[in-house]
Amino acid sequence: MADPMSKIKPGEIKRFARSALGWPARILFPPVCAGCRRHVSQPGVLCGACWPKLRLLERPWCPVMGTPFTHHMGEGFLSAEAIADPPPFERARAAVAYSGVARQMVQGLKYQDRTDLAPWMARWMVRAGADLIAEADVVVPVPLHWRRFFRRRFNQSAELARAVSVLSDLPFAPSAVRRVKLTRQQVGLERQEREENVRAAFRVPAESEIEIAGRRVLLIDDVYTTGATVRSATKALKRGGAAAVDVLTFARVLPGDFRADESATI
Repeated sequence: MADPMSKIKPGEIKRFARSALGWPARILFPPVCAGCRRHVSQPGVLCGACWPKLRLLERPWCPVMGTPFTHHMGEGFLSAEAIADPPPFERARAAVAYSGVARQMVQGLKYQDRTDLAPWMARWMVRAGADLIAEADVVVPVPLHWRRFFRRRFNQSAELARAVSVLSDLPFAPSAVRRVKLTRQQVGLERQEREENVRAAFRVPAESEIEIAGRRVLLIDDVYTTGATVRSATKALKRGGAAAVDVLTFARVLPGDFRADESATI
């Protein structure tokens, strides 16, 4: 009598085995919506109620700032922000607008220890920053000051950067830039106050210069609000020898939406 198992390919057996090994975990820890934590079919997805609340940032956008336009403005057309206040970085991109479920995800990662969200948030970031990733040499997160890191126990930007590094197969340099100034929380500060708060807050240690010297750096943060933090970090990276810096964040506070009392943005 023929063995029925002989008709099953080895690859199918391996996939079945991997799936079976995951069953206990799925039973004990069923996947939940990344926004509201309702049960969903697989990890990292949004439920039907949360998905419409997520605004993905799509082209057409400003080639420098990544700010979305309402319609195509022509090749090379820059936003008023890019013209009036050119940034020290080359380009900025963000995956989603900082509103609705995106705000909940950022706050969950940052304040509720939802580090499980980072790999899924990074997938959207990789999609939005594909043109930046294609030219990047190394991934660097915006760092926390050591005192704040000690209290929080992890750096949300580093969690995102690590996941982006894995997905894009780029080197990860978590210590390439250091926050040397214990700044105030940016929450509640006006735009000018934010810039002053993070002025000279970052430095590239001498031992880390080899990681960025002559390279194009992909700088990762969770939210782009006014850009004060990533501008300051970019200047430090360039002083440390970086050839160029691009910025990739999960969320973006769009021009006109910024409020000084915006909660949970750093």
